[in-house]
Amino acid sequence: MYIHERDNWTNFRWDTSQVALLQEKVFRKQGLLYGRLSSLGFDSKLRAMAENLTYDIVYSSEIEGIRLNVELVRSSIARRLGLENVKYSAPSHYVDSVVGVMLEAVQHYDMPLGKEKLCAWQAAFFPSGYSEGGEIEIGQYRTNEEHIVSGMFGREKIHYIAPSPDRVEEEMEKFLTWFDGEEPVSSVIRSAIAHFWFVSIHPFEDGNGRLARILSDMLLARGEKSEYRFYNVSSQINKDKNHYYDILERMQHGDGDITEWLVWYMQKLVEALDEADTIVTTILNKSFFWQKASSVPMTERQTQMLNLFLDGYEAKITSKIWATLAKCSKDTAIRDIQDLVSKNILIEDIPGAKRPSYSIVYDAEDLTQFFSE
Repeated sequence: MYIHERDNWTNFRWDTSQVALLQEKVFRKQGLLYGRLSSLGFDSKLRAMAENLTYDIVYSSEIEGIRLNVELVRSSIARRLGLENVKYSAPSHYVDSVVGVMLEAVQHYDMPLGKEKLCAWQAAFFPSGYSEGGEIEIGQYRTNEEHIVSGMFGREKIHYIAPSPDRVEEEMEKFLTWFDGEEPVSSVIRSAIAHFWFVSIHPFEDGNGRLARILSDMLLARGEKSEYRFYNVSSQINKDKNHYYDILERMQHGDGDITEWLVWYMQKLVEALDEADTIVTTILNKSFFWQKASSVPMTERQTQMLNLFLDGYEAKITSKIWATLAKCSKDTAIRDIQDLVSKNILIEDIPGAKRPSYSIVYDAEDLTQFFSE
């Protein structure tokens, strides 16, 4: 028996004692993250948001088996947010459409959500009208039965059968009324419920998972009353997607008790907030560095290379790596590095080493001790 075959199936319930502590942990980490972000300027916040949305879109698509080019997604977001000093690439119509949906959802989080808007977003995911080589219904609720299956042809396993097409309109009206309504439940729990409820209706022939994750983000933004998104649950779901599908399947065969789903979802939010904290650390460290180094004369190449390492490029700073990344000779790389050492921008890790490597000097007073390990 599937959950939607039960009377009043959307009267979800959960064990508050299992959920409460995790919910407090999410709130605390949200507060700490936004507190640290208050130290950033407008441009730095936009860059942090752009990086987060890039991976939100990439990983949400990857959960569905769709691999997007990270640089094309990043470029599309940067262009739409008006970020300067970003290497622009021409994104495909598909990437631009997906980015457009995400930005509309998070930047206009408080707009009413209706059938027309949802259908337009679903259509944006499939500009050609095809998915996996087959023609699908776009921009409208499905008119066919929807079976969630896996396995080879002839040996398929049915995981879930969604409500019949004649029920979709009514089920979605109820969902949309709830989505735009208010109830004495936190935005974190509403975000998790919206995700589960939407994929359980499965209103479209394709694109339901991606839309569910966008709607989750939208409710989190409403709760925070912020159009800035600095963390995303999609990256964490993608790391644990087998468990994700297993829990959804169990809940969809359940009796309306979604405690396990809420606990798992909030654990992923905690992990997402921890990951966002690492990104913010990098941005804060970079901000402090350039405050200190703003009056130090440097060449354009030196500035570009330092920004590359400040953004988290995972390699030691050596003359060989510098020459490779900067596309210059090794002698030029050595001159660049020695010049920065003399200006107290770089420091030799082990003085007199045969193959020297260097580290960035963030601040003489070591302000970074408050922001990173």
